[in-house]
Amino acid sequence: MLSPDLVETVLRQALEGGADFAEIYAERSRKRRMTVRSGRLEEAISGLDYGAGLRLFFGTEVVYAYTNDLTQEGLLEALETLLRAKGALGRVDARGAGGLDFRKTLPQGLHTPKVPLSEKDKRFRLERLLEAEAGARISPEIKQVEASLQEWEQEVLIANTEGTWAEEKRVRTRLFVLAVAQEGAEVQTGVAAPGKSVGLELFQLYPPGEVGAKAARQALTNLRAKPAPAGTMPVVVGNGFGGVIFHEALGHLLETTSVAKKASVLADRLGEEVASPAVTYIDDGTLPHAWGSTEVDDEGRPTERTVLIERGILKSYMVDRLGHLLTGYPMTGSGRRQDYTFAPTSRMRNTYIAPGDQEVEDLIAGVEFGLYAKEMGGGQVKPGSGEYNFAVQEGYLIRKGRIEEPVRGAMLVGKGPETIRKVVAVAKDWENAPGMCGSLSGMVPVEVGQPHVLVSEIVVGGRV
Repeated sequence: MLSPDLVETVLRQALEGGADFAEIYAERSRKRRMTVRSGRLEEAISGLDYGAGLRLFFGTEVVYAYTNDLTQEGLLEALETLLRAKGALGRVDARGAGGLDFRKTLPQGLHTPKVPLSEKDKRFRLERLLEAEAGARISPEIKQVEASLQEWEQEVLIANTEGTWAEEKRVRTRLFVLAVAQEGAEVQTGVAAPGKSVGLELFQLYPPGEVGAKAARQALTNLRAKPAPAGTMPVVVGNGFGGVIFHEALGHLLETTSVAKKASVLADRLGEEVASPAVTYIDDGTLPHAWGSTEVDDEGRPTERTVLIERGILKSYMVDRLGHLLTGYPMTGSGRRQDYTFAPTSRMRNTYIAPGDQEVEDLIAGVEFGLYAKEMGGGQVKPGSGEYNFAVQEGYLIRKGRIEEPVRGAMLVGKGPETIRKVVAVAKDWENAPGMCGSLSGMVPVEVGQPHVLVSEIVVGGRV
């Protein structure tokens, strides 16, 4: 993508300008999307993007520029812009003398697709989407179905003045099915959207017809559900995407993006009990083929498994380079960005509550009256405090230890740091689910997850 000589030239001139550290992030990415709606092909689009970002550190002050001109002239022009902004243009610092000894980190193929995206044609993709659409037609009440396939191929190169030279090719695919159910004036939706760092073997892992049927069943369940009751009650939160609550309302509080600014209620609390002893909370960028996994982060460091909370005790934060400089905490391979137009910040990768030792049935059996939040939807979080409200996409009442009628319109309301203390039981059935997370460095793919967990009380918004 870029030659070592070109990279060295740019980085050396950055040091000559007085930068303490300089980094180049180059990227070539291709995205494709195909969508079928109600049995018809609606779109089949693809796009190619490439460019590079240049980041300079002057102490803890950071300047960043990007360009899609990857020639020497284009990169040096971006560098000139940064040096001029710092009043360092024309400076000659001795640190720029001599060569850079790059230590190359080449991909190990930990997430290499079994069925490359190039192996199948558009017709193959269209047929799979039509299978998903047909799979959702399980009842006359299903009035509309949309199925989409999203593909992402990204090649990255990260090099810096410490000698890092890391390359990686990242491939991700995701199948998205939306089913709309209608009876009279009542309309409800259901969604299923599996995704992995894999190629087109995604269709083997998640047969399209089954994905479509799952979305349809959820829509039909909500169509026949009664309004949820309101009040404070025990809640069993489902596995997989149920982990979105703690991702949003807890995980972001453990990124040095907020910790370094003291903007998190969990800043400066290492070694303290911040959660229930039943909770071990992990962010792991090494899970094979997980949606949020990479071999190296977007600062060129190997990703790792970071235990954030162990049996309720805060053990670590998620730390990028700038966060390390500001706090002194060791880097955890957590620097991430959407693409070359963003500077990296500390971000989650695949974040989850570790499995416990209980059966799901035992969690439910202990609830006299409460809510089973089987599938979570979207929500809102207040940065810093972790105050949240999340919609329950599919929910049921629990009465005397039994799951009973479905309810709709439930909202879970609380504070992440308080809710995590009220987790009284964790089941064995750990599962992760894909999503997209937005923060200062753009939208990045992540997984959220957990087993089923029992929270002793959460405020449930519904019908009084």
